[in-house]
Amino acid sequence: MNKYIVVLLLCMLPYFSFSQEKVEGVVFDSDASNALSLSGANVYWQDSQTGVVTDFDGKFSIPYLKEFNKLIISYVGFESDTLTINEPKTIRVSLKPSNELDEVVVQQERDAIQKTYFSPQNVITVNSDELLKAACCNLAESFETNPAIDVNLSDGLTGTKQIQMLGLTSPYLLITQENIPMVRGASQAYGLTFTPGTWIESIQITKGAGSVVNGYESISGQINTELVKPLTDNAVFVNGYANQNGRYELNTHFNKKLTDKLSTGLYIHGNTRTQKEDNNEDGFLDAPLGEQINVMNRWQYQNPETGFVSFLNVRFLNDEKQVGQVDFNPNTDRVDNGGSLSEAEVPALSGAEVWGSEINTRRFDTSLKLGYVFPELPFQSFGFQSAYSLHKQDSYFGFRTYDISHESIYSSLLFNSIIGDTRNKFKTGISFAYDGYDEVVTTDDYSREDRSVGAFFEYSYENLEKVSLTAGLRVDNHNRLRTFVTPRFHIRYTPWERGSLRGSFGRGKRAANIFAENQQLFASARQINIAGSGGDVYGLEPEDAWNYGVSFLQGFNFLNKKGDISLDYYITDFENQVVVDWENPQEVSFYNLEGESSAKSFQVELNYELLTRLNFRTSYKFYDVSTDYKSGNLQKPLQAQHRFFVNLGYETEAKDNGAQWKFDYTLHSFGETRLPDTSTNPVEYQLPAFSPTYNLMNAQVTKVFSNSFEVYVGGENLSDVQQINPVLGADNPFGPNFDTTIVYAPIMGRMFYGGFRFKIL
Repeated sequence: MNKYIVVLLLCMLPYFSFSQEKVEGVVFDSDASNALSLSGANVYWQDSQTGVVTDFDGKFSIPYLKEFNKLIISYVGFESDTLTINEPKTIRVSLKPSNELDEVVVQQERDAIQKTYFSPQNVITVNSDELLKAACCNLAESFETNPAIDVNLSDGLTGTKQIQMLGLTSPYLLITQENIPMVRGASQAYGLTFTPGTWIESIQITKGAGSVVNGYESISGQINTELVKPLTDNAVFVNGYANQNGRYELNTHFNKKLTDKLSTGLYIHGNTRTQKEDNNEDGFLDAPLGEQINVMNRWQYQNPETGFVSFLNVRFLNDEKQVGQVDFNPNTDRVDNGGSLSEAEVPALSGAEVWGSEINTRRFDTSLKLGYVFPELPFQSFGFQSAYSLHKQDSYFGFRTYDISHESIYSSLLFNSIIGDTRNKFKTGISFAYDGYDEVVTTDDYSREDRSVGAFFEYSYENLEKVSLTAGLRVDNHNRLRTFVTPRFHIRYTPWERGSLRGSFGRGKRAANIFAENQQLFASARQINIAGSGGDVYGLEPEDAWNYGVSFLQGFNFLNKKGDISLDYYITDFENQVVVDWENPQEVSFYNLEGESSAKSFQVELNYELLTRLNFRTSYKFYDVSTDYKSGNLQKPLQAQHRFFVNLGYETEAKDNGAQWKFDYTLHSFGETRLPDTSTNPVEYQLPAFSPTYNLMNAQVTKVFSNSFEVYVGGENLSDVQQINPVLGADNPFGPNFDTTIVYAPIMGRMFYGGFRFKIL
């Protein structure tokens, strides 16, 4: 695979000529009484890869490129300036200090998906414009129009979307909310559905090992969600949604600027589904019944004069789901184990006839972020983060009970500064985490407490002209993982105009929460087997992996239209892994890896503006994810090795009041996937070794009437693909062959939806 990537890169080397004409100048601090020059300021042409850094005297010289006319000058702690340059000249630039921590205001229309040319890390930013292209009802459904993340159903009952990146499931991703760890532990299975789509301002997707600042658990990458800000969000926002299958949602935002420095927002989300759907007539609900209420209060304070900025969030959530057979009534049909009977004894003694499940979750969380920028040293700052959450899930799956309570405390202290000039930056700090688990599986108690404290240091070198790099190291002491070191390294090199070549490597380590992360396996007749090796977490040793990656991004102009093409190849090698083995249809086994396990991911992506306001995006992905099971080396089940993606988006020209039409179409093509072995089942409960290929199409049309009101209609799974027999043993759900976990395609058929958005600016 490596040699083919090299060949592709060589074939795509474009020829560029460089002008010898220059734009020269000097950059000053406008607020300094003696006009201090700014050493290390970034100077670059907008939408290009050509940039330089000012020298010790604040001077710069950059090649004049006639195809670009917007020159951007930026410096940490100062407001960026954008100049229109139409000819080579000498200029003098004065920047105004800005005490807003980690925030730069850029007054230009952003692309819906932004790829960074300058960062050493392979980061993709998805903003709210992209999220509005689909029925983005929650975070799990926010990636349908983005090829960086794969979205699959986790089982045949709950309708829960499971995300994957680089061929690995979400537990191997660090999922954060404003850089505070969020979806982890007890919330791993359903936590992505607890962040409504309208609350999201942007999503940053980092491929490969993340930053040491955010912790040691990131293995395949990081997904960070930025929420809307009370200061910049609409004063009032209302979003209503309904689909033909009985799902209804309502989102409301109310924001108020209390003083020049203090703003607050109240965000309320509710959804419900009471309509029973069984289109495949197997006797089981195609989608869960349920309701959710989700309320958040958010406070924002900022004082540019003193350099302080802070955010405070408080949130409460209640989520209830009912799944199982269509005729299931929890008041009369629930199998009440009471904790005294084994799993084998319950069905016979209870006289159960109808299979069902309820999953009820209550969650409270709060977080505080405080930042301080030194007024006279704008490149230097302190940051403090603290978060608390209490997550309680009471659930049962047929006769199997699963209850978990997870109390979490997280805090970190961060210091940013420079070494010499702003080309050399560093971050250092400490972090603390506590996780208390009360976990019960039927009659077995798996309660435990995890505590860790860590320290980190990260150095960054920025040279926009050629090379940027980030190197970090953290040391953590964990009561179960013991003391360990996590290194991370990222480098970016500019070989030519608008080209960006990156490389990275890093280590990640984590304690696998085997039940919370694999709850779909409870909805089956499989017996649970933990083959512990004396480790401190369920008798298992922690997971330990290294991630290596290389990526290349090339921007181009063709027929006066912008585009870019990117290629990336990543390898994740596990030194230790908790293997989830369900190759025996009568059981699921958890054990530590004995042998090799790796995930190899290759992706090529093309983005191009075909016509004015008509954007085209396509990608191809290949996965080679294999593990040494006790039965031999096998490809990961339910993982399509080949995936193809196409997205077309068109917008009419907006009128003065914002009125316009928006159209969006997405195609996902899935190759065959290996299915878990069912050959020992009776013939009527056996599945083929591989699934068939299929295509999935979604589309949406939005009519914007004004800047304040719009309506949208759309359809999902327009090709009406439905998996045959998604619930094995549906005729005897308390029998030995019942299994709802082998799901590779949609269960619900073609679905149409509609909604509206109203806002007061």
